[in-house]
Amino acid sequence: MFRRLAFALCLAGARAEAQQRPCDPPAPLGPSRDLYCIELVPAPGIRGASGTVELGHVAGPFTVAVTPEGFPRHRLILSAAGLPSPGTLGRFRTFVAWAAPPSMHPMRRLGTVHEGRNDLGVVDLEKFVVLVTAETGPQVREPSDRLVLRGQSPSTRLFPPDLLQFSIGRMGTTPSGGHEHHGAPQGEGDSLRWTTVPMPPGLTMLPAEMALRPEVQPFLPSGDAPAARPRELVRLQDGDTLRLEAGLVTRTLKGRSYTMFAFNGQYPGPLIEATRGSEVTVVFTNRLPHPTTVHWHGIRLDHRNDGIPGLSQPPVPPGGQFTYRLRFPDAGIYWYHPHVREDIQQELGLYGNLVIRPEAGESYGPVHREQVLMLDDILIGDDGMVPLGLESPTHALMGRFGNTMLVNGEPGYRLAVQRGEVVRFYLTNASNTRTFNLSLPGAMMKLVGSDVGPYAREEWTESVVIAPAERYVVHVRFDRSGPVHLLNRVRGLDHLYGRFFAETDTLGTVQVSAGSVAKPLRGFDLVRVDSAAAADMEAFRRRAAAAPEQALVLTLETRDLPRVTQRLMQLDSIYFSPMEWSGTMPMMNWAATGRQVRWILRDPATGKENMDVQWNFRRGEPVRIRLVNERQSFHAMQHPIHLHGQRFLVLAVNGVPTDRFVWKDTVLLPAGSAVDILLDPSNPGRWMLHCHIAEHLSAGMMMGFAVE
Repeated sequence: MFRRLAFALCLAGARAEAQQRPCDPPAPLGPSRDLYCIELVPAPGIRGASGTVELGHVAGPFTVAVTPEGFPRHRLILSAAGLPSPGTLGRFRTFVAWAAPPSMHPMRRLGTVHEGRNDLGVVDLEKFVVLVTAETGPQVREPSDRLVLRGQSPSTRLFPPDLLQFSIGRMGTTPSGGHEHHGAPQGEGDSLRWTTVPMPPGLTMLPAEMALRPEVQPFLPSGDAPAARPRELVRLQDGDTLRLEAGLVTRTLKGRSYTMFAFNGQYPGPLIEATRGSEVTVVFTNRLPHPTTVHWHGIRLDHRNDGIPGLSQPPVPPGGQFTYRLRFPDAGIYWYHPHVREDIQQELGLYGNLVIRPEAGESYGPVHREQVLMLDDILIGDDGMVPLGLESPTHALMGRFGNTMLVNGEPGYRLAVQRGEVVRFYLTNASNTRTFNLSLPGAMMKLVGSDVGPYAREEWTESVVIAPAERYVVHVRFDRSGPVHLLNRVRGLDHLYGRFFAETDTLGTVQVSAGSVAKPLRGFDLVRVDSAAAADMEAFRRRAAAAPEQALVLTLETRDLPRVTQRLMQLDSIYFSPMEWSGTMPMMNWAATGRQVRWILRDPATGKENMDVQWNFRRGEPVRIRLVNERQSFHAMQHPIHLHGQRFLVLAVNGVPTDRFVWKDTVLLPAGSAVDILLDPSNPGRWMLHCHIAEHLSAGMMMGFAVE
């Protein structure tokens, strides 16, 4: 009872404070002060002065702000109190704030500082210090020696471990419980053994980590299967029927052949095109050796066709059939995938796109052509594809990061265009875990749409941050001849040595010819406003409550992890990067299974967790929900949260309101963040909310809610 009362008081506090900022007095459902606030301390000889620097969210179209190269971007908000008069410290007239890496070079001037709140602009630094000095004038280029306040970014807590900490890695080099399990592929007699996982270049693991193995049986499909073929476009009219089949195929990647899964023998599955307002029938047959379903991600359809085992339908057994009846109330880009052991079935290729067109006209501005791209990664080691966990998922801590990038099922995407050509790219992230930071250096890119339709106002962007299950629509003009590379540029974190490093993946190349396109599109330079969509979203937003009416806390529990994993994770928790862009803890992550890791969605008002949570909404009544990604956990990391059958607007990130409105069904929550969304519960039925990192979902991170 006392626990429930405490949770209820937490939610009441969140309701009282609609926009909680990181440096505000700590609140149970606010963003992490530890990750997003710097405490400034006075220099020797300075009495009574204090301050904080908020690492504020940079308002934009994404919930995480980074440069095209992957450096984090923060708006620094300095709040100062008790500053002495500059003249009392010498021949000084003002205070100036500076930022610099720990080496103190180069020094970046941020601006003058006065008592109270100071907006110091946006920085793109990883580890840095903030200094406030007394100066003779506001335009000085180098700081004086008269230091007033100082502080360090949370990331500076990352230091190489000392010898004592290194010795932890040698504890128990033979993990307890034994890890010599080896099983057989489903229906086969040949044994399949765990080997190891590939290491990212330049990283080092401790000996005890290298000895870890998952305590489940390895699984990969095997047997004779037809060769997969490229996906085909299927245009469906109102009343049409599509026959969809999940089965085994043979895929060749980088010269090696693998038995994998596919819809209709295609990789990705068929590209389905239909018109808003139409209804079609899909007769699904399961030719897999496992039960499965098909979830029609993002479509506000009848809940009986949502593809959720135990919630909307029983799983389809091997050899079984299920008939889905789909209606399409919204134009946009959607996708379909299984909702049984996504960590296996989606990883092995079960996914495809749907493009839903408006009845007339265009949802977006004019282009010369379209490309529909499904982004993925797959984990391949020296011995071939790294097996998956048979009884329970592996990679249950951070999710299964792949090391081979795929676009539409193939490495090395290629496209030839003419100079000046404008291409609409529909982007879908079908990976199990990876969030991409996509860019096309040298080309102009404009963000025009997301999950469930167009932005109220288009926006220029240098890169697109796209989490698992998210979709974005961009218009790109190629003005310079020659190759333009589709890049994923991020900053990895070497946990052992406490350093950030650059990672660049080339997903494909657009070859731009020297000849110009015959009919240039002059309207590309304009930023369009969709007045109808903007009015719809604004009217909906004005009906929102001022403070959250519901809340969820995202966290996890672990048990029976190897000792080395527990000890090293305790050291690692001194700082969690808001975004984990790549798999830089491969052995510990791989060896952690869904039997040892339980990811949690907790309702702080009741204390209930995951499928015990019972939310009920009334149709047509907007609900403001705060999603809090708890920093104080065994391993905090980002979560892409997906709500089935509904749509929502993102209202604020870490207390910073947004005005980049677009209908979404999936939102990315960086570690330690608090994100407010406004749910449009317009579609009655029983639905699911879950993390779309496949291993987190398979490790329990899901709940149900009802719209009545």
